[in-house]
Parts: sequence; C-alpha cells; structure tokens
Amino acid sequence: MKKTGRYDTSGLIETQFEPGSRGRVLKNLLGIKSKREMDRVEAVEYLRAIEELPEKYDEKHFFTASDICKMHKLWLGRIYEWAGRYRQVNISKDDFPFAAAKQVPHLMEAFEKSLLKEYTPCQYKSEEEIAYAIAAVHAELVLIHPFREGNGRVARILSILMALQAGLPPLDFGGIKGKRKEEYFAAVQRGLDKDYTPMKEIFTSVIYRTLRKQK
Repeated sequence: MKKTGRYDTSGLIETQFEPGSRGRVLKNLLGIKSKREMDRVEAVEYLRAIEELPEKYDEKHFFTASDICKMHKLWLGRIYEWAGRYRQVNISKDDFPFAAAKQVPHLMEAFEKSLLKEYTPCQYKSEEEIAYAIAAVHAELVLIHPFREGNGRVARILSILMALQAGLPPLDFGGIKGKRKEEYFAAVQRGLDKDYTPMKEIFTSVIYRTLRKQK
C-alpha cells in the first residue's frame, strides 16, 4: 500500500470539496481551504479529544460501535458535518479497497460482538497479551474503515483508551514512520486473514517506546 493518502470516492456530501481548495480539502464547517491549515486544526482537535475521552471511559468499560462513533464525533464534530456517522461511499487507498459502505453497519455490529467483546475492557497483565488485544482490535477497525476520514487516528484513540484500561500510559505512536510505517500498512493487510501477529509486533514496539519515554 503506497503512501499517497488519496481516496477514490463518488457521490454524496462526503465527497464534496471546499470551494476554492482546488480539490484538496473536504467540505467543512469552518470554511478551511488550505490543506496545511486543515491538518493543523485536525491535529489540535485530536489532542483535545485524547485529553477528554479518558474521563468518559473507565478501566471496566466494554467498548461498543456506538462508542467509536462518539469518539469520531468528539474529535471531528466541529469540522465536518458527517463526523460520527458511518460513511456512505466506497473508498480505497492505492488500489486497496476497504469494506463496502453498505456493509459497514453490519461489520461494525459484528466487530462489537466479537473483538470488542473479547478484548475490552482491556485488563490483561502481560505486555504481550495487551499488545495482541490492541493489535487485533486496531487492525480490524482500520480494515472496516467506518468513516469518510480519520479512521487510522480514531483507531489510535481506541488503542490509547485500551492501553489506559490495562494500566499503561497514553501510547506514543511517534515511532511509526519511514520503514516502520510501511510495515504498519502491511500489518493492516495481514488482518484480512485474521493474522494479527505483525500488528502485535508493531504495538509491542509502541508499548516499549511509550514505557521507555516514561523513565
């Protein structure tokens, strides 16, 4: 999966771009036309969401599909009209198709009844168990890609909340760049075969980096 970051979509408001943005910024509530400015605003709102969400979910909380929609809404609700709602358009990245839009509600319901029910609340004791639980949930959520935008980051938010349930500090994803980012994308694809071992290795590294920085 190459790193173009572009999605192929068609129809509906989710595919509309902000007038004057030259097709680089999705239509938004703030009238932002600059991609650099949108990236900045999304990042600021992301940090706000990470600060606010731990107060809403304690260590005994069983996460649901509805919770994930609320996380997305809390993060992007000030920016996009469709924040917190499942996408209605099919999307793909570099010829890698994510789940069909019409299947998203069903897939999220199944995701809740299977992986979310099995691995949350995330109260495992060993780092190996924690890494695997978070990896399985993360890979499947990214594969479903339930929202028009922000799927990777909302999956990270859920990973952070699961780690907090397990008694870890907020996860530091700063090490996922360069070659490691390519490995991350490959690990997502391996999730198609329910093979979460590569993603577990990614999260083992993330946990190690997080704990090391706490010392």
